[in-house]
Amino acid sequence: MIATKIIPDFSAPVHIDQVGIEERASRFTKRSIKNESKINGLKLALNMIDLTTLEGKDTQGKVKQLCYKALHLHDTYPGLPTVAAICVYPSMVKTAKIALRDSGVKVASVATAFPSGQSTRDIKIRDTKYAVQNGADEVDMVISRGKFLEGEYNFIFDEIAAIKEACGEARLKVILETGELVTYDKVRKASDIAMYAGADFIKTSTGKISPAATMPVTLVMLEAIRDFYYKTGKKIAMKPAGGISKSKLALHYLVMLNEVLGEDWLNNEWFRFGASSLANDILMQLMKQKTGVYQSADYFSID
Repeated sequence: MIATKIIPDFSAPVHIDQVGIEERASRFTKRSIKNESKINGLKLALNMIDLTTLEGKDTQGKVKQLCYKALHLHDTYPGLPTVAAICVYPSMVKTAKIALRDSGVKVASVATAFPSGQSTRDIKIRDTKYAVQNGADEVDMVISRGKFLEGEYNFIFDEIAAIKEACGEARLKVILETGELVTYDKVRKASDIAMYAGADFIKTSTGKISPAATMPVTLVMLEAIRDFYYKTGKKIAMKPAGGISKSKLALHYLVMLNEVLGEDWLNNEWFRFGASSLANDILMQLMKQKTGVYQSADYFSID
């Protein structure tokens, strides 16, 4: 007997307790973290970062410099881990792949008409295949928010499933662009659709829309991952992106991650930060812990 895949009725209403979510997210920021745990947490957060350059003025030289930074963080502080990945446009994937060699740092590529998502499915699939054929280990797609807001949930499901198929062996991060979804109810519904359609990660934002990642929105998505895991036994990864530039905030996110999903998610296979500026702040904080004084931001490369 062939088992059938059970897919929920996405037209059913979703109700998230806004007050409860915001109060619980706030409590995670009040946890006391001891010094040794803080240092370990900062190193863990660094290892979870996707260093990113997604500008129209990107050049091969800029991408190579970003890759160099990813591979030489220990020059500033010996013994540091690498970041998790470098994220670039499909046209820069091959450049990043060559620069990173066999370092273990992944190459991620945005696709599917990033950041708007306003294109045809055929073009989005070709965009994805181009990135993978050039060596992308991971693909960050954007959902069609207009279709979602029109209630075309089956369209969103089918689109994600098609992009997942086009990814082949590459892992798929599905960007919800939560700042445009507005409500926690819609964020939860979009999270559920993405996971059932085959997402390997669910991701908050492109970083091009404000607000980007917030702790309450991330909490809604973490709880969706937890519930999906209880129902299916399948682990889904999480990536908050945009607006996480300070080490203290990153540690708050890790506390929340640990309390909602547990230690199994406390690694870069299952959690990422889309926050390039966070890397420099972590380096500054670690140097402060080591030397007792803050170094100027001028001592750290921007990219």
